[in-house]
Amino acid sequence: MAEPEPAPPGPIGVVLDVDGILPLGTAVREFGRVRNLLGRTAGDRRMVMGMAGLVRALVQDRPGSEIYYLTGLPKGFAAPVKAMLRRDGFPPGTALMAPVLRPWALFGRRWVHKRATLDRLLAWRPELRFVLLGDDGEEDPSLFIELAGQDSQRVAAIGLRRVVKPDRLLPEHVGAVPVAAAPNAEELAPKLWSCVGTGPPRFRGPESWLLSADQRGNTATRIRAWTEGNLARPLVDGTTYFSAATAALAAAGPGTTVRFSAWRADAGERLAAGTDAPTIAGALRDAARRGASVRGLLWASYPDLVGCFRSVQQRLAHEVGEGGGRVLLDAGSHPLGCHHQKFLAVRHTDRPVEDVAFLGGIDFATGRNDDSRHRGDPQASPSSKRYGPRPPWHDVQVELRGPAAREVADTFDERWERRTAPLYRRRWAGRRPATTADQVDPPRCGTCAVQILRTYPARPHLAFAPSGERTIARAYAKALTRAERLVYIEDQYLWAYDVAVMIAAALHRAPRLQVVVVVPRFPDNEQPLYLDAARLGHGEALAMVQEAGGERVQILDIENEAGVPIYVHAKVCVIDDVWTCIGSANLNLRSWTHDSELCAAVLDEERDPREPTDPSGLGDGARRFARDLRLRLMTEHLGIPGDATDALVDPDGAAEAVRSSVAALDAWYDGGRVGPRPAGRLRTQRPAETAARVADTHPWLTQPAYRRFLDPDGRPLRMRMQRTY
Repeated sequence: MAEPEPAPPGPIGVVLDVDGILPLGTAVREFGRVRNLLGRTAGDRRMVMGMAGLVRALVQDRPGSEIYYLTGLPKGFAAPVKAMLRRDGFPPGTALMAPVLRPWALFGRRWVHKRATLDRLLAWRPELRFVLLGDDGEEDPSLFIELAGQDSQRVAAIGLRRVVKPDRLLPEHVGAVPVAAAPNAEELAPKLWSCVGTGPPRFRGPESWLLSADQRGNTATRIRAWTEGNLARPLVDGTTYFSAATAALAAAGPGTTVRFSAWRADAGERLAAGTDAPTIAGALRDAARRGASVRGLLWASYPDLVGCFRSVQQRLAHEVGEGGGRVLLDAGSHPLGCHHQKFLAVRHTDRPVEDVAFLGGIDFATGRNDDSRHRGDPQASPSSKRYGPRPPWHDVQVELRGPAAREVADTFDERWERRTAPLYRRRWAGRRPATTADQVDPPRCGTCAVQILRTYPARPHLAFAPSGERTIARAYAKALTRAERLVYIEDQYLWAYDVAVMIAAALHRAPRLQVVVVVPRFPDNEQPLYLDAARLGHGEALAMVQEAGGERVQILDIENEAGVPIYVHAKVCVIDDVWTCIGSANLNLRSWTHDSELCAAVLDEERDPREPTDPSGLGDGARRFARDLRLRLMTEHLGIPGDATDALVDPDGAAEAVRSSVAALDAWYDGGRVGPRPAGRLRTQRPAETAARVADTHPWLTQPAYRRFLDPDGRPLRMRMQRTY
């Protein structure tokens, strides 16, 4: 006879002081935020994001629980406060607000109102015990500790996010009431779960991983929260993608729309091997001549005289135009920024089942047409001499069929409509309804939920993203809160402090979590100031991640069998073999806030039957798309056959296999390359040593160069002060 299900834990009340979360705070809090912004250190893990998930987790599976949001603002501000909380993903709750605006409330003295409100709440709900959440920015610690000392039977726990005084001593208990403190919600969560007898939130469907419409924070776009019933196929390395794109373009004719965007596109780049292979300009031109509607948006770039490639973009636009297509150079990006979206969408009016879209890190540019052997594109592009005359190039694209293909095309249309609208209408161009063809979804054809994620800066103004869009950053922040076993990353520029904070917080929260990061060995630019600035940012960020996880973190680069380093241009993240993100955005502030970017988060409904079937243990399962992609990438880098993946399926086994392979290859080099070269391509990087060496040379120059030019922050000042997106 099966044992009965355990009874759910009793209800609790959660009180969150939201004054530290709202954009507008008291004069005292605003001063503290400015001080935090100016006084950031490499070991500082403070972060606002994640509080919504913590609140949800505390009341999950506790019927009858209540949520209360406490603030010193008067009731007249109830509507905007609730809207901001909903936008940031907080669950519904009751707002506890002051009856009227008091002058003293503007200067941080909200103690009297808050204490009286909490006393009334405890008297009103005598059946509940309360978890009190806040931060150390103002009076929260003293208020909560005093309340717990006077009525410890009614307070289950106190949770404080450290935002101002990380070294301030706080008691671990107030009588029998535990006090938990951490620099962010990620690290605070397990302490509170232990205090109230709960655990990490169980899987509740795609919304556990994907952003809701409110969490996206952009109501002006036609892009939906996510679509289901899609077929997603990873295309590893340029040759694979170019072959698929060639087939899609060859099928374009009357009734077909071809839409593409690129950071760079070389008209003469061949889509296959051989001098008689079609070029990208030729393939697009031929599609237009067959009757397809061909439209393209290329970053306008800066002039060739300053080392950029505007003439390259103009040449492709001219050659496609000769066939009847239309390609525009789009200069509407943030100052010192660029349009970095790389995608192709082909839609058929009479054959919607054949609609397809591709997006990722691969441009139609020289140097990209490499395969898994990584001997480089015969049409090489300039790079650091350390990569040789034909730089090996590793990259990833994803092919999407189904409703998600429409979302990619709509992303193009929003930009195109703004670019082609008369100047006086551009602020409203993105609000025009889509055409009839674009309103029809391609038929469902797969098992994947796909969320289209984007970055647009707040300036210049875009009608389809009036305050900018940062859904890529928000998606990573949400997904990392569920990481339990393995985060696998391939990235060109993992060098942002804010990104490192999120990964480090996950490592502090989840003691079993392993992180494997694959990055380039050298930057692709040999200008001395660029090199120093890039090494500084790269080293600081990865050193923070490594410090948080110790031996659980492996930071690696790759080389081919000849020992030539391979340039890692991929932008891929796989978490717990469940959630996957592929796109054009690197893990840095430039990609998350400053340049236009496009990514796809994929959550496959099909479960993978190989053990472990549920790596996290939270009911998420292992998903076919995510696991297959991770194994595909790992087998390539480890130099093992694609069918010999049994040892890599388990996250711990995969991390150990990588560690053993890296150790063997490193030892071979350290030993003078005696004997046969071990299998595999992965080598160890030591970012902390690099950062320390650069920081000791001329930080007065490298720090500003890194912050202002290499990895600029495109968020509004208030978001930067709040450390949120």
